[in-house]
Amino acid sequence: MSLFDLPLDELRNYRSRSVEPDDFDAFWATTLAESRTHDLGARFEPVATGLSTVEAYDVTFAGFGGHPVKGWFVLPAGTREPLPVVVEFVGYGGGRGLPHSRLLWPSAGFAYFVMDTRGQGAGWGGSDTPDPVGSASSFPGFLTRGIEDPHEFYYRRVFTDAVRAVEAARSHPLVDASRTAAIGRSQGGGITLAVAGLVPDLVAIAPDVPFLCDFPRATTLTDRHPYREVGSYLHTYRRRGEQVRRTLSYFDGVHFAARGRAPALFSAALEDQTCPPSTVFAAFNAYPHEDRTIEVYEFNGHEGGEAYQEEAQLGWLPARLTA
Repeated sequence: MSLFDLPLDELRNYRSRSVEPDDFDAFWATTLAESRTHDLGARFEPVATGLSTVEAYDVTFAGFGGHPVKGWFVLPAGTREPLPVVVEFVGYGGGRGLPHSRLLWPSAGFAYFVMDTRGQGAGWGGSDTPDPVGSASSFPGFLTRGIEDPHEFYYRRVFTDAVRAVEAARSHPLVDASRTAAIGRSQGGGITLAVAGLVPDLVAIAPDVPFLCDFPRATTLTDRHPYREVGSYLHTYRRRGEQVRRTLSYFDGVHFAARGRAPALFSAALEDQTCPPSTVFAAFNAYPHEDRTIEVYEFNGHEGGEAYQEEAQLGWLPARLTA
């Protein structure tokens, strides 16, 4: 696959044309306030993994609407004092999987929390969190569920779950809540950016080839799913374009990035047709923190850096978590 998006020198200066709604902050403040009327009720149940180096817990907490959301919480074995925590969000179609597959950050000496994504998981990993909310007509997938109204949109629930996941992770007595990082790849990277804009006191974020950024460009540049779901929906519902664009503007990672207050390590892949590099740079270039950097993989698609990006994160994140 050859390069299809802007040249790298133009990417470094690219700015999104996504228009932020005037009531963006009020919309999210009201959403989170409504969610917090439900007791978080985070429960941590020990699970056997057959591993001697970690201790794992099956977590349930109240997300959007008080709906139960699952996660795994994993600690280095023998932890007795509070540790910094890494909270991870997973990619499109995936779920939390099994706890023995979640060893990187506990092996690095940190507490680790991974959130299940409601209604997903059948694509890979497996999930234990249903989405009890239905929607009007939508194209197969998740990106057009409730897209006619920002209050009904699927990612309103997911982003709220993610903020509550941070709160759940911080509620554990062996977590130092003042040292919390958020990370994620693809959809997980987009959720990470939302959390960065909604949780003001994170110490670091690491969105890897993030999805859900710069919707106006993404939905017209690439034919790859999931972004193509929007075009396929509008292919049928020809007169709903303005309505759809308005809904998506409340969930654009560019607008969340503009509110980021923590150091950030991004990544982009120049042959990525799933999350085109210009959409990633749109968020990166909007991110105001002076301690921000982006790893660029010139000849990779949506797989991005994979283990190389994990290596970069291992070299970058611990210093921010332990400062």
